[in-house]
Amino acid sequence: MPTSPRRRSTTVLVGDVPVGSDHPIVVQSMTNTDTADPDATALQVAQLAHAGSELVRVTVNNDEAAQAVPIIREKLDRLGVDVPIIGDFHYNGHLLLTKYPACAETLAKYRINPGNVGGRHKDANFQQIIEVALAYRKPVRIGVNWGSLDQQLLTAMMDANAALDEPRESREVMIEAMVASALRSAQLAEETGQPHDAIILSAKVSGVQDLVEVYDRLADRCDYPLHLGLTEAGLGSRGIISSTAGLAILLQRGIGDTIRVSLTPAPGGDRTEEVQVAQQVLQSMGLRSFAPQVSACPGCGRTTSTFFQEMARDIQDYLRDQMPVWREHHPGVEELRVAVMGCVVNGPGESKHADIGISLPGTFEEPVAPVFVDGEKVTTLRGDDIVPRFLEILEGYVGRRFPEPGSVSAEAQTPA
Repeated sequence: MPTSPRRRSTTVLVGDVPVGSDHPIVVQSMTNTDTADPDATALQVAQLAHAGSELVRVTVNNDEAAQAVPIIREKLDRLGVDVPIIGDFHYNGHLLLTKYPACAETLAKYRINPGNVGGRHKDANFQQIIEVALAYRKPVRIGVNWGSLDQQLLTAMMDANAALDEPRESREVMIEAMVASALRSAQLAEETGQPHDAIILSAKVSGVQDLVEVYDRLADRCDYPLHLGLTEAGLGSRGIISSTAGLAILLQRGIGDTIRVSLTPAPGGDRTEEVQVAQQVLQSMGLRSFAPQVSACPGCGRTTSTFFQEMARDIQDYLRDQMPVWREHHPGVEELRVAVMGCVVNGPGESKHADIGISLPGTFEEPVAPVFVDGEKVTTLRGDDIVPRFLEILEGYVGRRFPEPGSVSAEAQTPA
């Protein structure tokens, strides 16, 4: 079943990145470095941007972090990395943004959690952040989180629910409180002067069904762009599977304008994994294309040789490593489909359906590997150098199929 039409939402500019239903769904990520360390943070921002993150959020939690933000931006600019930086504020954002105008001016967006902007003074503190956003013409994301929900609002709604003849379950009240908190804060922001098209909303929970429910309700009641993500998703496969399940349901319904996959990395793990997973979710659903897709069979008793597994890995790694260069010189290459198959059962057929594919011999099969280009068999490879020879064919195909703008081959493909 095809995805539903995108829910209509306004367009919010975050730096030069448009977020809203008239634009592709934006992938974003967040650093886990100490922002007060500008070298480490700039390096990780650059890595995330290089992996494909179109927005990167950094924690701004103290004076040192706020002072480091302009330095981080300068370092990124010198590296030629123009990704917008978002500031993540909790508890003291109103103080830091006021005290450090260079930080306020440098950031492309402010993330505000209405549940922890200051107890009895929460509205005043919230409005102070909005006034800074107005002064520097910055958008804001009002990010409600179930773990730090506005306790006054939640208590009031729980008390009102308890007084009903037929009280609702506490889960229902919590979800409704999250929606109410987000919408109430957005209204307060607009009453303070923030433009309607400079507000993004999010409502993060850690359960898939809760995520779907809260965003369904939020989507029905406003036209602000929505930032999707499962908070505290977890480690490894659990985090990937839970995030994918929740995001896929909402995206299938046309809900969501920007996403983040919040993964807990293993010690020393690669932070860019969350970017790769987010991209793969969107690409697997046919919503965006980021990199060539490799179809590879899972293997069976016919493919007991590790050669097939190693080749599939090597080709996938080659595509990933080449993408920064290809993206610059070969527009459209992200639509490329590559097949790496392991035996005669489905190998030739799958290879024919891909743009370019190779069908490796399975166990006990004749040691030949036919190569298919645009559905036609073009050659058969044999020997120990199958991988480098196939990669040469692949590189040549990319050059012809996705020619560099301004090249002779590109002009030849341009309709008169």
